[in-house]
Amino acid sequence: MSDALRGSIHLRRMSRALDALALVCKVATGIALVVLTVIFGWLVFGRYVLNATPTWVEQVALLLVMLIAFLGAAVGVHEHTHLSVSIVRSSVPRRVRSALVVISDISMAAFGGLMLWYGWQLTLFKWGSLIPLIQVPEGLRSLPLTVGGALILLFSLGHLIRLFLGADERSDSIE
Repeated sequence: MSDALRGSIHLRRMSRALDALALVCKVATGIALVVLTVIFGWLVFGRYVLNATPTWVEQVALLLVMLIAFLGAAVGVHEHTHLSVSIVRSSVPRRVRSALVVISDISMAAFGGLMLWYGWQLTLFKWGSLIPLIQVPEGLRSLPLTVGGALILLFSLGHLIRLFLGADERSDSIE
């Protein structure tokens, strides 16, 4: 088997694995969004119908929002839908555009790595105390930061690998 064919097989496997990981993140954020909606419905029902406000809803909602935000951001990096300003890249010559894409991917990988490292440190630091009202470790608040950072790092490295192997299918547009 030739090296190009073997590389192509590995590249397809890597892409499928990253796509599957992004799908898991989308499903998790979708479920978290539904749960968030349901518990806020319960909050309103409890407050105005039962006249007894469920106090745990706010704490659980904060955890769910963190999960949605950081997993959603990682999926945005993977699918190229994350907030970006592509007008500069679209208005420069192709060679400069390629350099900007590499710089952008390296910057995102570094940012993801920092999120992973410092998020992990924060998670470990806060794990020993409990969140009031729901009695789960405080470190759960920063765990989505850690996981999101790891995913951003992974997805950015996947982009760089595809870019350097000539299999990058991204295109910039201002549409």
